[in-house]
Amino acid sequence: MKDPIGTRDIGPRVGTPLWLYMAGTTFAGALLFGASTFELGLDQLFLLGQEPLIWVLLCMIVLGELTPIAMPGQAPGNGVPTSLPFTFALVIFYGLPVAALLQCVATTVSGVVRRHAPHRTAFNAAQYVLTLGVADAVLRLVLPEIVIVPAVPAGAELIAIALAGAASFVVNRTLVLCAVAMHERVPLRQVMFKGLRQQIYVNAVLISLSPLIVIAMTHSVLYVPLFAFPLGALYACVLLLVKRDHQANHDELTGLANRKLLTVRAHREILRARQQGSRVGLLLLDLDRFKEVNDTLGHPTGDRLLVTLARRLTHSVRPNDLVARLGGDEFAILLPQVRDNDSAREVALRLRGALAEPVRLDGMDFDLQVSTGIALYPDDAPDFPLLMQRADVAMYVAKSGRTGVESYDPGKDRNSTARLSMYSELRRGLADGALEMRYQPKVALADGRPIGLEALARWRHPVRGLLTPDEFMPVIEHSNLFRAFTVQVLDITLARLSLWREEGLTLPVSVNLGVRELLDPDLPDTVAAALREHGVPADRLVLEISERTLIADAETDAAAEAAARLRALGVGLTLDDFGTGHFTLAQLAGLPLDEVKIHDSLTARLSDEASGGRTVVRAAIALVRELGMRATAEGVRNAEMARAAAESGCHAAQGHHFSEPLAPRDVPPWLAAHGTGAPAHPRA
Repeated sequence: MKDPIGTRDIGPRVGTPLWLYMAGTTFAGALLFGASTFELGLDQLFLLGQEPLIWVLLCMIVLGELTPIAMPGQAPGNGVPTSLPFTFALVIFYGLPVAALLQCVATTVSGVVRRHAPHRTAFNAAQYVLTLGVADAVLRLVLPEIVIVPAVPAGAELIAIALAGAASFVVNRTLVLCAVAMHERVPLRQVMFKGLRQQIYVNAVLISLSPLIVIAMTHSVLYVPLFAFPLGALYACVLLLVKRDHQANHDELTGLANRKLLTVRAHREILRARQQGSRVGLLLLDLDRFKEVNDTLGHPTGDRLLVTLARRLTHSVRPNDLVARLGGDEFAILLPQVRDNDSAREVALRLRGALAEPVRLDGMDFDLQVSTGIALYPDDAPDFPLLMQRADVAMYVAKSGRTGVESYDPGKDRNSTARLSMYSELRRGLADGALEMRYQPKVALADGRPIGLEALARWRHPVRGLLTPDEFMPVIEHSNLFRAFTVQVLDITLARLSLWREEGLTLPVSVNLGVRELLDPDLPDTVAAALREHGVPADRLVLEISERTLIADAETDAAAEAAARLRALGVGLTLDDFGTGHFTLAQLAGLPLDEVKIHDSLTARLSDEASGGRTVVRAAIALVRELGMRATAEGVRNAEMARAAAESGCHAAQGHHFSEPLAPRDVPPWLAAHGTGAPAHPRA
């Protein structure tokens, strides 16, 4: 026998199948209880109340109801109650009326102590009465004249007890799991055989004690409480086993399932879905701005916030869904049954709404916002590892785009098979020195004089030839290769710059940084070491920070702090690709920048007199200059664009109009040919 409906005490809605089932079971149990009590009679009931044995047994049953033997994977408080051998002994010794009466009293006491809802307590009592009724019927049917004497039962008596125990186990399990299946909205076959072997073993052990309790009852009432010791030892051993199982499969802080349990459950659900032709959904959630809470208020406050988040998630999912913590501020929700992507998205949006209410800790209000990625089996992945990976891809898209919820889109997956293959090839290429640099000149718009170079990485692929950054940088940025890539780019560029300095060429050279490179805490030391190794002055190196990098980290300001550390080295700093995102000019004021590069999409507007964007771009350039920074136009393709950029206030420009990226050997001749101050564009 076990508690049927888990830990939630919210009653089923009136008229639902679960409500009808529980009402019918409760009514049937009440009828049987009433009939058996009527058979007992008031006189006999009064006489039983005067027997010390009855009160001792009642105490043992109440104690057993409060100490159930839970199986691994069951919720605390559920399981097989250790009252089972005493209740079964009552059926053997006194029959159903006394056993049902004491069991109902004990169930009511247990329900009050545990604060169960009345409907749950009534259902538990009813299924106990029906189960005991079946056991009593089997005993009467097999041995109508069964009499237990003060001796060890043998022969037919033991067979009858075993048959009665088996019948009561089957009926009890069926009654309980029907309610569980309706509550969790899953087929009965899905839960019927779950943990069956352990349940059979524990029930067999407990029921086997009932004949011994009967013998003790016939000798002395004082013998009955002694059974508390072996039952207590069994309870303690199983409790230790359950505790170890729980620790191995659950997160210590939040009590949620951990990655191990999620993996086991997901494999089981995917196998079921494969057999039934259904779908399984996986949601990955990442808490936004959580690092800011830890850094500002400390890890204890962050832990309390995670516990609150876990509690809200648990109370917002469906009964059969699994909430797991993967580590840090990342959570996963397994949806064993989901119709389609729209249904999974509804769950994600409901969770987002449940978390939107502010959390108050230490007198402060925290707004919980999460980024959620969705992936479905078999639509998006054929197995769990790939399902997890693709849900993670969708979550990253939601986080980077600040959309909140995203479903997996193969077009946005930067971890496809082709990219994974490229990762291996790129790793070998970096080790083999396949990285090359090209250098694009930057010229002053006033006189056409070269004033700098931008180093652009190229990868010489063994099959595809020379690849541009657009083809391999996404792999660099989302892998562990970014640090080796940065070191190699700096080494190649500064080595070349050192050679040019010996030839008398002292133009500064700029190198681009991605978000992971910029936020690498070792980057300042790496740059300083490279400058020392090649003997290049710090002011000859310019580091270009993409606008997307600063936007992606706008909430934590870590990118701005990293820029300040680099500035302390004496290198130049440039904001690259200005105009591609939502970075505002007001944010520029707090950054130690020397130069702002206008993205080619804005540069193109400068020569379009019919476009209203021309005025906006010119105003932006004017504000950049007011902040004491220089403005450089990128992507200048013709003389008209060069002239428009000069008239708008840009001091320099680069693009194919001046020169394509040059191989290292071609840079000195080009600089020699263009170092006379020839105009970069024809004057009107």
